[in-house]
Amino acid sequence: MTNAALHVARTGLDAQNERMRVIANNLANVNTTGFKRDRAQFETLAYQSITQPGAPSSADNKYATGLNLGSGVAIKATSRISTQGSVQQTENALDFAIEGAGFFQITQPDGTTAYTRDGNFQRSAEGNIVTSDGMPLVPQIQIPDGASAITVGSDGTVSATLQGQTAATELGKLQIARFTNEDGLQAIGNNLLVETASSGAPQIGDPGSDGRGTVRSGALESSNVNIVEELVDMIETQRAYEVNSKLIKATDEMLQTANQQL
Repeated sequence: MTNAALHVARTGLDAQNERMRVIANNLANVNTTGFKRDRAQFETLAYQSITQPGAPSSADNKYATGLNLGSGVAIKATSRISTQGSVQQTENALDFAIEGAGFFQITQPDGTTAYTRDGNFQRSAEGNIVTSDGMPLVPQIQIPDGASAITVGSDGTVSATLQGQTAATELGKLQIARFTNEDGLQAIGNNLLVETASSGAPQIGDPGSDGRGTVRSGALESSNVNIVEELVDMIETQRAYEVNSKLIKATDEMLQTANQQL
């Protein structure tokens, strides 16, 4: 029984240590454009059933509750909190922020599509709109050399004034991807997410249509990490870790007492 208590306390230490890692990652990305904070989810481990509820306790009676002993805890998942981050004006024409649901589409070097809320885009040598890593935006939009007054409408229409002209010319249109289950997207780093069987297939469409967010030009979406909330969670995690450590110490002292008296 006492050895079982040591095991339970160990699972508590492991779970709280992993939760602290989730909190640390949130705080580390407090200034990451478009970052969405994660939350650790716990679950109980298997129970040992000593007495089943409803089992006969005597010839005429049955146990009302039974006796079940838990074997500890583990983190079963991390869920992404998809609340909107604050939108900060940058005055950079190629900074795009999504206000509402949806993701920008990015073509990775292997040809597959990834998704991001990070709208910090640049121009490539060919004039294409790309990420800071050089991965092109989907659909590809090319800005001709010498173009000025680049604007993006809330519906995703990209326009610019071409060299030698006075009227704005439409260069293309941004499209936004939505998912049935955004939490099912898998983070792969570099502010990118990829589709999984849990997320469902992307639903591509114009910004502002069918529940998709609109696009704001010259702005970026900040991380939705709340530092105060994360610090409170960190203190709570630290206290839970300390309690499990004390449980191990108390169990060890109980074992020493038993050994000395036997």
